[in-house]
Amino acid sequence: MPLKVILAGAGGRMGRMIAQLIFQNPELELSCAFEAPDSPLVGRDIGEVVGGPSRGVIIEDSLEKVIERGDVIIDFTFHKASLQHARINSKYKKPMVLGTTGFSKEELSEVHSLARDNFPLVQDYNMSMGVNLLTKIVELTAKVLSDGYDVEIIEAHHRMKKDAPSGTALKLAQAIAKVLNRSEDNFRYCREGIIGERPPLEIGIQTIRGGDIVGEHTVLFAGIGERLELTHRASSRETFARGAIKATLWVADKKPGVYSMLDVLGLRDI
Repeated sequence: MPLKVILAGAGGRMGRMIAQLIFQNPELELSCAFEAPDSPLVGRDIGEVVGGPSRGVIIEDSLEKVIERGDVIIDFTFHKASLQHARINSKYKKPMVLGTTGFSKEELSEVHSLARDNFPLVQDYNMSMGVNLLTKIVELTAKVLSDGYDVEIIEAHHRMKKDAPSGTALKLAQAIAKVLNRSEDNFRYCREGIIGERPPLEIGIQTIRGGDIVGEHTVLFAGIGERLELTHRASSRETFARGAIKATLWVADKKPGVYSMLDVLGLRDI
C-alpha cells in the first residue's frame, strides 16, 4: 500500500514540484495538501494547480484539517509556519521531512527538541544528493588543508529568496567549523570599509542574489600559491524535490529523532 503524504505549502514552487514527483511514484500517494489560510489556492484541486488532471485532493487551509489523513508530512514552507507544524505534529507523531530554511537558532532548537521526543524528522537545508556529497568532500578537504588556507563560501540564489545566507551555505560552514574546531563566532558574513587583515580563523560566507538562479555554492580554500574551489550548481529545483521524495520513503519507519540527508544517503560515517 502506498505511503500517504501530507504536503505543506502545496502551491509553492517546491510544493508543486514535489507533488508532481509524488504522482509519478507508485510507492507514494498524495492524500492531502494544505496552504496558508490566505492563499488563493485554498479550495482548488492540487492536480489542476500543478498543471495536470484533477486528483480529487482539495487544498485545505491548515495542517489540523488534514493531519489524520496521511502517514508522513513534507514541509518546504516558511520557518514560522514550519515551527507551528512541528508543534502540531508533536501530538500526532507523524514522520516529517522538513526542507524549510531561515530558522533562528531558537526556532530550530525547538523543532529538534519536539522531534527527539515525539516523531522522526529528516531536517536539512538542502536535500540535493550532490550538495550532501559536497559536504563530505568539504569535510575531508578541511582536514587536509587545515593549516595555512583561508576558507570562503560563496552562495548565489534567485532574487525572491528571503533568507541570507542560504541554509546550505551555513551547513557547509558548520561542517568546516566542526572539522577545524572553530565556532560560528568565526563566521564573517560581509566586508566593507577598512577592515584590516583577514583573521586566520575566519570563515567567510558571501551572498549573491539575482534573477532566477536556482542555487550555487562554492567553497574556496585559498592558500599561498594555490587555491582549491569546490562547486555545486543546481539547474532545477527537481534535484531538491527528488531528495525530499527519497527522504520521505526513508523516514517512514524510523524512530523519533533528528536525521539529515547524510543519514538518508548513507553518508554519515564515510
